[in-house]
Amino acid sequence: MFQSGGRFQPGTTASLSSKVELALSAKNLKNMDLVSKSDPICVMFEMVGNEWRESGRTEVIKDSANPIWQKKFIMDYRFEERQMLKFGVYDIDSNSSRLEDHDYIGHVICSLGEIVSAQSKGFSRSLSTSSSLCINCEEVVDSQEYVKLKFSGKGLDKKDFFGKSDPYFEIFRSTESGNFVLVHRSEVIKNTLDPVWKEIKLSASDLCMADHNRVIKISIWDWDSNSDPDYIGSFSTTLERLQGGAVAYDCINEEKQKKKGVKYKNSGTIHFSKFEIEEVPTFLDFISKGTQMNFTVAVDFTGSNGNPNEKTSLHYRDPSGQPNQYVTSIQAVGEIIQDYDSDRQFPALGFGARIPPMGQVSHEFFLNLRTDNPFCAGLQGILDAYFTALSQVQLYGPTNFSPVINHVAKFASAYQNDPSNYFILLILTDGIITDMEDTKRAIVQASVLPMSIIIVGVGDADFTAMDELDADGQLLQSRGVSAKRDIVQFVEMRRFLNKSQWNGALWNKESLAKSVLAEVPRQLTEYMASKNFKPANQPKQ
Repeated sequence: MFQSGGRFQPGTTASLSSKVELALSAKNLKNMDLVSKSDPICVMFEMVGNEWRESGRTEVIKDSANPIWQKKFIMDYRFEERQMLKFGVYDIDSNSSRLEDHDYIGHVICSLGEIVSAQSKGFSRSLSTSSSLCINCEEVVDSQEYVKLKFSGKGLDKKDFFGKSDPYFEIFRSTESGNFVLVHRSEVIKNTLDPVWKEIKLSASDLCMADHNRVIKISIWDWDSNSDPDYIGSFSTTLERLQGGAVAYDCINEEKQKKKGVKYKNSGTIHFSKFEIEEVPTFLDFISKGTQMNFTVAVDFTGSNGNPNEKTSLHYRDPSGQPNQYVTSIQAVGEIIQDYDSDRQFPALGFGARIPPMGQVSHEFFLNLRTDNPFCAGLQGILDAYFTALSQVQLYGPTNFSPVINHVAKFASAYQNDPSNYFILLILTDGIITDMEDTKRAIVQASVLPMSIIIVGVGDADFTAMDELDADGQLLQSRGVSAKRDIVQFVEMRRFLNKSQWNGALWNKESLAKSVLAEVPRQLTEYMASKNFKPANQPKQ
């Protein structure tokens, strides 16, 4: 299970580690809402030093006492360490991202070692008197295989009194403990017994841990707006069977089959119209062949940051040299990204300030305050430009993101048919977006480009709106148009600061960089796959 980390270095100690996936579900949750069931979310915390630090959240499951969360937590398991975890379950009552604004249901504290050691039977702990949290743990198997599936139902059981059914499906993979882990939940097709669902593309790692003989279960449900879904039926298969041409399956409802006996045939049939396995190049494949990562930073200079000359300002330049949160973010991300850009010339922007010489408000100005060239020489060049701008602009407002997104998108659009360049925009901000609709439209339009957007929230503001942009689990929409892929990652800076050390601005820079950049490799490979680009030696630039 274990692999040693890093390269061979004689005379040093190597850690034994393995990447594991945690899949969560809960049973018999208490109803916290007056007229309906809870809308539960599970939040994972890691013990860092003497403090619990949030490390991830699942999606919210609406009206469910027995949620099965689709989002997984991926962790590095280190045998020689006791990695303490806390899983908190909350009933979500609003759009607020603050846990204290929601109803607390219960929590479980355990070590990652306890979860790993229970793989053979599954890990379960009590959340409260009657409810429990279940965690399935598996070692992640890396695979370059992706599976494309498209299927439809025919003659499904009618479940609605005044209509037909509103069917959707869930795909589960089996585990060595005999349990099943949710891999994918489809869209709902309204009022039909013959649904045709959209094509999906899943990694073989997610679908079956790259084991073509592992059992995959597909369950069909009838969605109801005000109650639990009605079970229609299910069937099981494997990638091996699908490759062998097994494309039609009876959808079996076990309870109906038990009651009707030999008279029962099925609750409909499922037909696969598409099944393909393809190998997708990795992030490393593209980088090693010369794909350049173009990094642009955009800094928020709105008035809500506070007077830069006062210690309470998020832009305060401490005479002791202690970096503020903006500097911290630029350093943490820039130190990683700069190694993938050969010339280390980085465009840097500012927004939300009145700029010299006339004091006009600008939502897209060059950080170095030049009018002809936004480029800064290396990471230090960005920081020098940042401090220069602080002394020459007047913090103002409002907080508009769309101009800087469109600025980078203009350059990314020149490489739509060329895999040699990929663009990353890092937006550092302290507040709520003023031009939300324009920002959503800009992101949707940029989702077809070789581009990722990272938003780091600094300070103690309510960043609830940012969660809408970081559309984990569903694609962002603007004016009825959906994004082609998820290109936004949002991270709150305060999650990487110890509360007792907030004013000292001490941070876990490694964890910050890891969290901020976690989705970029996937986003790059997804873009390249959407264009059918393959790694090829790129000419030196």
